[in-house]
Amino acid sequence: MVPTAGAANSGPMTTHIAVRTATTRTTTLEQRLLTASLLVAPVLFLAADTTYAAQGWDDAAAGVLHVLASIGYGFVAVRIATWLPPGSALRVAVVVVGLVGMAGSVAYGFDTIHVSLGDTALVDRSGAATLIKPLGLFFPLGLALMGVALIRLGSRWQGLLVLPSALVWPVAHIANIAPLAVAVNVALVLGFASLLWQPPALKES
Repeated sequence: MVPTAGAANSGPMTTHIAVRTATTRTTTLEQRLLTASLLVAPVLFLAADTTYAAQGWDDAAAGVLHVLASIGYGFVAVRIATWLPPGSALRVAVVVVGLVGMAGSVAYGFDTIHVSLGDTALVDRSGAATLIKPLGLFFPLGLALMGVALIRLGSRWQGLLVLPSALVWPVAHIANIAPLAVAVNVALVLGFASLLWQPPALKES
């Protein structure tokens, strides 16, 4: 008996489609790393600002936590960008501004370490040292874009926590208002970490 065309093709095609479907549903190591940053980065920054509040803005341990947390937020920016439509202006902005902001925040963390060793803060110097200021402002701007992105993705309450936190961030840190800085980071922990259990409904690319 000669198999029909449909019967002949159904086996391999069905198997191929099933394999592809199973593959696309599998969480990769890269995705797990990026998703973990949603918890690790804001918790580390909360620890950094809590240490600043307790020990002062020139504390070396807080500076180390600051650097590590800032690096983590670079991964957060990439994680959120992968949920946005490929090629969208917002996706590009989240990546560019988020990574530039990460660099600026890392610089401020190292500046704290320098000050703890007796050096003068870069923000108090002129010339090339002034680069730290605009770079540092990219960090809250990146957070604001992430908040907008979350609202666009349907994670509305998370975005509405992150967005105002981003607006308050420079007020708390430029004016060195430690309790406000801690409160901002608590809001960011809630906003970002909750995405581990309530991720955006859109498919990632």
